[in-house]
Amino acid sequence: MEQHISHINNADYISAVKIIKDAILKSRYRASQMVNHEMLALYYGIGGFISNESRSAQWGSGAIKTISAMLKQELPGLRGFSEGNIKKMRLFYEAWPQFDRNRASATHDLNLSEIIVRPLATDELTSAEVQAFSNIGFTHHYEIIKKAESLQERLYYIQLCATKFWNVDELKYHLKEKLYKPNTIQLTNFATTIDNTAYRQKALQSFKNEYLVDFVNIEDGEVVDERVLENAIVHNIKNFIMAMGTDFTFMGNQYRLKVGDEEFYVDLLFYHRRLRCLVAVELKRGKFHSEYVGKLNLYLSALDEYVKLPDENPSIGIILCRSKDDKVVEFSFRDTFKAMGVATYKTKCEIEAQQEIENQFIKMGEELKKLL
Repeated sequence: MEQHISHINNADYISAVKIIKDAILKSRYRASQMVNHEMLALYYGIGGFISNESRSAQWGSGAIKTISAMLKQELPGLRGFSEGNIKKMRLFYEAWPQFDRNRASATHDLNLSEIIVRPLATDELTSAEVQAFSNIGFTHHYEIIKKAESLQERLYYIQLCATKFWNVDELKYHLKEKLYKPNTIQLTNFATTIDNTAYRQKALQSFKNEYLVDFVNIEDGEVVDERVLENAIVHNIKNFIMAMGTDFTFMGNQYRLKVGDEEFYVDLLFYHRRLRCLVAVELKRGKFHSEYVGKLNLYLSALDEYVKLPDENPSIGIILCRSKDDKVVEFSFRDTFKAMGVATYKTKCEIEAQQEIENQFIKMGEELKKLL
């Protein structure tokens, strides 16, 4: 009987193995994500049940310890439900109250079909943040809750765990080293001018409180003309966009706006892809002054009227100045209707001067150590 001779060469075998291998790994990944998702749902539901019962004084002290022991009797070999772990589940639930829209109504039942799957479809988090939340393990969540001081800091570490695949030890290291350094913009009127919670959160994350423009070398910001600062930024626009963030697209400087018979010019105009809106940046060589707000408000109104496309979001304005008085900014923003914020910047000279001061302190510390 004549045997069939295979005409498949080695490259074809390698290709076939790669295709099958990729399919297997993707399937395993999806399966593990589903398991993790269900585990978070279970722990969140149990945490909510324990929280409602234990915090309402219906249970006495030691109730959780007793429940843990009885669970082990009912389910021999059960792991992960020690007294300590059940308390962690309660903490997990209480740390993320926004995920449970029925939090106010205590229940004696555990309806897990609505836990996590439904609550995670919340306006307070973006779809990417929801995905990252579901993709990291319970122990990761616990460590983040213990150490992170704000929602933004939590989301920062959750995103890094999900994208960089940190194990728990790596996460603990970065938490200890305080990798998160908050620099999101602090002074805005977004709370009163942007209604959508998720969009407002995204807008806050898109702008910094202080920008380091180390490519601008200006000795005295109070003396130099603002156009010098603007030209330095335009000539280094790639560096400036890196300082601003990768979602910014530069549309031009001294962007002309005609309102009635008058012409106005926006210092720097950008388009933000994620926010899907125009961003007007006004450069100020010195301290913030209240009159800057009225001028920027006019620019934003004109941009929305004449430049913004129908499917885009309303424009946002940023006043970039050397320094600011927070209370003056706060009062200046009252009764304004266009979204805007105030941020500061540091030039190369200021950064070098600050570094020199820090180096002096380090040197003094080393000298003191020698004396002691």
